[in-house]
Amino acid sequence: MTVQGVRWTADQVLALAPDTASRRAGSRLGAAGPWSGAGSSGEGALWGLCKGSGSKPYRTVVDLADVSGPAYKCSCPSRKFPCKHALGLLLLWAGEEGAVPRAEVPEWAGQWIEGRRGRTERKKATTSPSGPSSGPADPEAARRRAERRAGRVTAGASELEQRLADLLRGGLAAAEQSGYGLWEETAARMVDAQAQGLAARVRELGAVPGTGPGWPSRLLEECALLHLLDQGWLRRERLPEGLAATVRSRIGLPASADGPPVRDRWLVLAQYDTADARLTTRRIWLYGTQSRRTSLLLSYGAAGRAPEPALPVGLALDAELSAYPGAGQARAALGEQFAPPAPTAERPPGTTTTLAIARYGDALRDDPWLDSVPVTLDRVIPVPDGDSWQLADADEDAALPLTPAARSRPGLWRLVALSGGAPVKVFGECGHRGFTPLAAWPEGPGEAVPLC
Repeated sequence: MTVQGVRWTADQVLALAPDTASRRAGSRLGAAGPWSGAGSSGEGALWGLCKGSGSKPYRTVVDLADVSGPAYKCSCPSRKFPCKHALGLLLLWAGEEGAVPRAEVPEWAGQWIEGRRGRTERKKATTSPSGPSSGPADPEAARRRAERRAGRVTAGASELEQRLADLLRGGLAAAEQSGYGLWEETAARMVDAQAQGLAARVRELGAVPGTGPGWPSRLLEECALLHLLDQGWLRRERLPEGLAATVRSRIGLPASADGPPVRDRWLVLAQYDTADARLTTRRIWLYGTQSRRTSLLLSYGAAGRAPEPALPVGLALDAELSAYPGAGQARAALGEQFAPPAPTAERPPGTTTTLAIARYGDALRDDPWLDSVPVTLDRVIPVPDGDSWQLADADEDAALPLTPAARSRPGLWRLVALSGGAPVKVFGECGHRGFTPLAAWPEGPGEAVPLC
């Protein structure tokens, strides 16, 4: 991809922002006023000088030719990646034709670009299958560590079974009276047992009591799923391999992507981050135009730092993905990439709301703990439903309610504005709580609109 080819949209640029403040600040710098010496090369490089509060302008460089997504360098003191100056430079380039003209790369920008691309090539060489890092250093030691961890997880699962039995024996009403502290203590015990998946579910369990009408029923349902996961681990030797791998994943045991690499042209359907005090998790949904497979990339960043890669909605990449083990699992690892991600007008095929629900039901057979499945809906219209919203099928007497989280996001109003009462194509996650829209396309020609 060259920067003189198909430019990104402003939405795709702003999707790279690490937070809302950066998005607003970058938008203010997306005009020519503060910039001087801006230029672009035919090999995916952008650069420019941005006037700041000091006497010297900030030097900003963006490398769009990196196969893992844009890379950034700026002389400003910001610790955010990309900083507001990099976002502004990208917005300037994505806006008016010729705002960032073709030019010779200045020395200060060229040194960073050459150095970074050289390091990337060396890293790729050292991590290749024939490189020195291939294969475990001591398989026997790794096996012993895995056995010790499995023993600790078994002890934790057995203790959790006893606590669930005590809860049910004492009655669910006692759960509201005991407060969240009891659940946090139990979750800490699961962390000690190296069963982070169990710990996360215990914390979710502790948040249910007192959450409105019907909470005892919801608590009982979550207890049943947690009990099922416990029993799945304790009896894992009796399970089919695919389901056993799913149990190990849900418990929180590490696994490697061991599926055969699948090369495809992958459409970026959604990218969104969730964060807590310690970790930011990025989820990227991809659709293979040839394999017709929908896959999930998960990446993590320390609190305050955006994970990598960054793949805004509406891009496509020529790359290999390898699936993680587990029956019905969508997660995959990004392997070799053969070209930088580039904008595309392609869209994934869609289905009806009725078939979307059936797809989720089928997926639960392989993974009973699955909250949702990725689905693209064809010809749906967002309509109000009392105090809520739903996606009504334009061709059937059926609809999907939106999840409570989706109803509180600004993306809902973007979806309503895009539709204007007409059918649209919507990609999102469909589960027992409803449908969460993540991206949409108008029925006629038009670009993908991110909703998250």
